Amino acid sequence: MSIELKQEWDAPSVRRPIVIFGAGSIVRDAHLPAWKAGGYTVAGITDPDHAKAQALASEHGTKALTVDQALAVENAVFDLATPPAAHASILQTLPEGAPCLVQKPLGADLAAASDILDICEGRGLLAAMNFQLRFAPMAVALKDAIDTGLLGRVIDIEMHGVLATPWGLWEFLNGLPRIEITMHSIHYLDLIRHLLGDPAGIHAKTIGHPSHKVAQTRTAAILDYGDKVRCVLSVNHDWDYGRPHQACEMRIAGTEGAAYMKLGVNLDYPKGEPDILQIQTGGEWHDIPLRGSWFTESFTARMHNLQRAAAGEDTLIAPVADGWRTMALVEAAYASSAAPMTPIEKRP
Repeated sequence: MSIELKQEWDAPSVRRPIVIFGAGSIVRDAHLPAWKAGGYTVAGITDPDHAKAQALASEHGTKALTVDQALAVENAVFDLATPPAAHASILQTLPEGAPCLVQKPLGADLAAASDILDICEGRGLLAAMNFQLRFAPMAVALKDAIDTGLLGRVIDIEMHGVLATPWGLWEFLNGLPRIEITMHSIHYLDLIRHLLGDPAGIHAKTIGHPSHKVAQTRTAAILDYGDKVRCVLSVNHDWDYGRPHQACEMRIAGTEGAAYMKLGVNLDYPKGEPDILQIQTGGEWHDIPLRGSWFTESFTARMHNLQRAAAGEDTLIAPVADGWRTMALVEAAYASSAAPMTPIEKRP
């Protein structure tokens, strides 16, 4: 049995130059390789640490820019690979109407996300969230399988992660009060919204680990989609006991079939392992040959969609207004985690 599913995003007819704000590990490991693979020209990189920007730019055949130089690049798409606290101030300076890609999360909390959304709307920016998991070949194929009815009506989604995440790669996380859901599981929550729409609510608990000072690294959550769908998430970034029993996978069940998705990049990040998508519609499971992975083909597809939207060739997927809805779900998760649990009755 051969199952043909969409996996890729068409490239724009004309590629605009990209200006990158930020010179951190995500730029080195994902953005720069993805823009190169997509045939894009990086006009330059700007970062408060100019020497850091200079070193990274030299490695990748571009140049380090001052902020003024970055803003002056004509017809550019601006790539904000910056910490959430930096988004608003940068967005306020971009040329009105400019296309831009905003790194998740959309601010540190929902109030900050609302301010950022107001800035984007006020300046008429064509602003997209970098929720690139939606654009991973496996996720595009999964969405196509669901949209075409291959699985029937989705009735169960389970996201399961037991990982050993190298939090030290991201120094800006030190001291932040919200980590795991805001910086990591937000991807899974956003993908679930992409597949099922907005839940009615969420029950969640997110906690840290005694071995380090990262605010939260372990999360359990139930998303409320009524009585017809079970949707759960369980993520533990402190399973540092070797590869055999680590996992990062999503299971989706429908009335007519099921799907299994392995998110390989999170296993031995950033090197990762191959992604896997398997589909079953009765009988045997079938491997879907994937033409790329979450890192880095999804980033290329994310940029293709933004640039095509800027050219009037496509509908913008995951604009900042939709990113705000994912942030609202994140905010609800933290509120749930902070609320008291229902106590268990004790026998008198």
